[in-house]
Amino acid sequence: MTAPQHPCTPAPLHLSTPAPQHVLITGGCGFIGVNLVETLIRNRLVKTIRIMDDLSVGTKEELELVLSEFGDFRKRCCDKRINYIFKSNSHPSVELLIEDIRNAGFAEKATRGVKVVVHLAANTGVAPSVETPRLDMEVNVIGTFNMLEASRQNNVQKFIFASSGAPLGEVEPPIHEGKVPRPVSPYGASKLAGEAYCSAYYRTFGLKTVSLRFGNVYGLRSKHKNSVVAKFLKQALAEETLQIYGDGRQTRDFLYISDLINAIVLAIKVDTGGEVFQIATHRETSINEIAEVVKELVERETGKRVNIVYESPRPGDVKRNFSDISKARKILGFEPRYNLLAGLRETFEYFELS
Repeated sequence: MTAPQHPCTPAPLHLSTPAPQHVLITGGCGFIGVNLVETLIRNRLVKTIRIMDDLSVGTKEELELVLSEFGDFRKRCCDKRINYIFKSNSHPSVELLIEDIRNAGFAEKATRGVKVVVHLAANTGVAPSVETPRLDMEVNVIGTFNMLEASRQNNVQKFIFASSGAPLGEVEPPIHEGKVPRPVSPYGASKLAGEAYCSAYYRTFGLKTVSLRFGNVYGLRSKHKNSVVAKFLKQALAEETLQIYGDGRQTRDFLYISDLINAIVLAIKVDTGGEVFQIATHRETSINEIAEVVKELVERETGKRVNIVYESPRPGDVKRNFSDISKARKILGFEPRYNLLAGLRETFEYFELS
């Protein structure tokens, strides 16, 4: 088993462009966003970080907790409603703008002076998209369009779009970039629309877009998430029953947060545009396997008893899903370094202590 590295240590970079000075991260107070912010600061990869987040999922406190790890950040509130600046003498400065990506005018203001946009903000998950398909469309399609158009207007050099395997729908795995997308859920459809707009803005306007189809990401700072790993760990540690929808044999490609952050950094650095990449591990893991590992970890380390029950399947769920990552390996130099056991153990330790 490969020894896990620190979650903030970026992978070796295959660079053909200089590091950007100014980066905008939408959804930067969320699970992936705060981990990315920490990596960019810790490794001094940029000069300034601007975050645009409506705080519907992430929190300002979560961002402040990350910044506190560096010791010398000072907070200044420039506007009681939307604007906080965190200054440091030895690290990149961080600006937080509290606003919704559906606000086109604010998107234009937020992208001024920015060289790279990492667009993480989204309505995430299959189940929420089935419950509120219009909201899913408005956030994921209109919101993404707003950020792309604002980036074009302000001469942003690169736009990284957080996509997913959901656009492909129910296809024979492993999924890869050459398969024809046939979304099953509204979420998959909205992410496919985002990929399509990224392609159009590259080919029509020359904005270097990169769409990263994330696997099922888990890891540090995911306590507010309701993804399967986070949900199982919260339930197990509270001695609640683990609920599995369907028979548990449905599969996903589970990716530890450190590996995902490395992929984003590579996508920023490598000189490429108009591309889609599968970012995962190329390993198929069942929901049953995740539940059993969580159960074994929690029972062994805490002495608590963990039970598993099965509920009715959820509409829109894909039965099998894992990714062929050969394109990301070849072009981005991406290589996942955490196996499932190492990643789940670090995630368990975080949940137990936090």
